[in-house]
Amino acid sequence: MKENTENNSIRPAKPEDYNQVAPLIIQAMEDVACKLIQAENPYDALPLFEKFFQQTSNQYSFDNTLVFVENGIVAGSITGYDGALLEAYRKPFLDYIEKAYDVRHDSLEDETQAGEYYIDTLSVSDKFQGKGIGSKLIKKLIVKAGENGYSKVGLLVDQTNPLAKKLYTRLGFKVEKTITFANGIYEHMQYEIKNTP
Repeated sequence: MKENTENNSIRPAKPEDYNQVAPLIIQAMEDVACKLIQAENPYDALPLFEKFFQQTSNQYSFDNTLVFVENGIVAGSITGYDGALLEAYRKPFLDYIEKAYDVRHDSLEDETQAGEYYIDTLSVSDKFQGKGIGSKLIKKLIVKAGENGYSKVGLLVDQTNPLAKKLYTRLGFKVEKTITFANGIYEHMQYEIKNTP
């Protein structure tokens, strides 16, 4: 499902997109980014996400990310992967945090599960919000998941973010359960893939 307009498109991310996508990942994570490295400003984690975005096979890798490009600028990004790979994808990330920031996360809860394609982060630049870019990225990821044999797409939504929940509900996601993650309360929502959205 590609955008048909000449200057707007959704495409797989490339390593060289790191300087545009890493801030979007942090924007999506907000205080979770702070907790990961025990910092007060989430953007202190920018070098961390720039580093891991450019690598393969981790939670925040370019190879798990789609970007919406408008007139040559990355206006939004969505990162997703097989929920069964969470532990394998998370390990190099957390190992590096322990080494570089001296912060351990031995008891970090699982945010996804086997059997679903998991949306880890979704973000649209402030300059491009209100254009439906987030919805387009989610729909594209659902198509990608379906094409790769997944029957469910999952995500977490912070209970303090009703606007995000409203968007996901409108797109067909349903609340499956409530979980605690990184000291926050989140609703785990899933979309059941029956037809192309």
